[in-house]
Amino acid sequence: MFLHVISVDYLKGYQLRLTFSNEEVRIVDLLQEIHGEIFEPLQDIGFFRQVAINSETNTIEWPNGADFAPEFLYNLGSRAQQIA
Repeated sequence: MFLHVISVDYLKGYQLRLTFSNEEVRIVDLLQEIHGEIFEPLQDIGFFRQVAINSETNTIEWPNGADFAPEFLYNLGSRAQQIA
């Protein structure tokens, strides 16, 4: 099954709430993943918060082109608690 990220919401720190094409919502904390040349700018929280969905690649992306594969994000994330 191919996963796509269909929405992203900034939560706090380096945490994002992602909704996937299988309708699951997962929380990912990317603090430990933002190392290396392309990801270094994401360490600035103001820049990190500029995350958006790239409709061509169907995943999250930042203005400098940094992105993560949807499958990686799905496996990294934990299922979000449903609010009753």
